[in-house]
Parts: sequence; C-alpha cells; structure tokens
Amino acid sequence: MLVVSSAARPAAAQTAASPVPNTPTPSRIGGEKGWDAYSYSEKAGKVCYILGHPSKSEPEKAKRGRIDALVTHRPAEKAFFVVNFDVGYAFKPDSSAELEIDGKKFSLFTDKDTAWARDPATDKAVAEALAKGKQAILKGSSARGTSTTDTYALDGFAQALAAIDKGCGVKH
Repeated sequence: MLVVSSAARPAAAQTAASPVPNTPTPSRIGGEKGWDAYSYSEKAGKVCYILGHPSKSEPEKAKRGRIDALVTHRPAEKAFFVVNFDVGYAFKPDSSAELEIDGKKFSLFTDKDTAWARDPATDKAVAEALAKGKQAILKGSSARGTSTTDTYALDGFAQALAAIDKGCGVKH
C-alpha cells in the first residue's frame, strides 16, 4: 500500500487539519461555483491546488470533521494532479473508498481520514474525469462501521483546474 505523507498535502489542508509552524499563506488564483484554486510558494517551489466541498453528505447527522476534495500540483517534485479526499472521520482499517464520476468508477486507498488515488496515472484519470464530469460520489466506511456518501457537483471544477494548471505552468 502506498502511504502519502502530510508533505504531499497543500499547506491550507495541513493548516486546517493541524497547525504547522511557518506554513505559507495560500493566495486564491481562480475558481468558480464552489471550486477554488490556490497557490503558495515553499522551499521546494510553487504549489497549486483546488479545494472543493460536497454539495451533500450522508448520513446528514453523522458527526464528522472537515470534508473536502483536493487536486494538487507540485512541479518541483514532479507531482501533478494528486487527488485526495478528506472525509472528516477515520476510515475502516484496510478499506477502500469508491469514487464514481458520471458512472466511471475508481477505487481509492484510504489512510486515516483521507482517500487517495493509487498512482500518478489514476490521479490524472480522476482529475480529467472530474474536469469533464457533472457529479462525483465518494463512498466509504468509518472505523465505527458507518457508511458515508459525499456528493460533489462538478460545475466549476474545470475552471479551477485550468487556474492551477496556469498557476504552476502545467500542460496536459
């Protein structure tokens, strides 16, 4: 199983999850309709990312922390289209999360409270499907056995992706 360190997560996501000393402040560089694009600079170079939140989360009364989707570019590390979902709870150990974008399914590996694409090719495929899609649905199970479903409206995602591509000089 691939384990992604917190260094792979954008500064804003790290800051929201746990305070990190000397974390750079991101600047908004674009986005629309609930999908925001940001960038910041760190020692290794520029980082650009998209941040979006679900339009619906079920069960509605489940006690959860932050819920969002991110796509990140780190050109200095040759990491592009890195996709992860924060679900606001600890996933069931050794479980997968299922992502469906307009009928196309992807299996994501889980690590604590996040779900990630398994490799760079899947990252890019998921990011492209999100950019072309209308709706994404992420399903997972918590360590307590609660099944959750987060629904993301994708209108505006393509514009946010274009903003981070431009911000970090990424070509498709």
